[in-house]
Amino acid sequence: EVQLVESGGGMVQPGGSLRLSCAASGFTFSSYDMSWVRQAPGKGPEWVSAINTGGGSTYYADSVKGRFTASRDETKNTVYLQMNSLKPEDTAVYYCRVVRLNRAYWGQGTQVTVSS
Repeated sequence: EVQLVESGGGMVQPGGSLRLSCAASGFTFSSYDMSWVRQAPGKGPEWVSAINTGGGSTYYADSVKGRFTASRDETKNTVYLQMNSLKPEDTAVYYCRVVRLNRAYWGQGTQVTVSS
């Protein structure tokens, strides 16, 4: 069974940093690209970032480019999202996602709130 468990969210002031983690199990982690998606209150899901197998390539939404960095640790079956220079508009529930056999799997999400 595919499981994705996000952690690391919280409340920070504008300009602060957080590092999100997503622990994966139930599939061969090293064989799959991983993504981060967020959903702000009252809005639809927004793709944030993706990282390919091996971590050699990363991709970012324009809204987070230069501030967020995705990485992965194959030994821990974990993907990370380092978020710097956070803005109030980054407030959302953040999910990691994997697409396996044409089905998307999501974790339960972790809340990030950026507020002064």
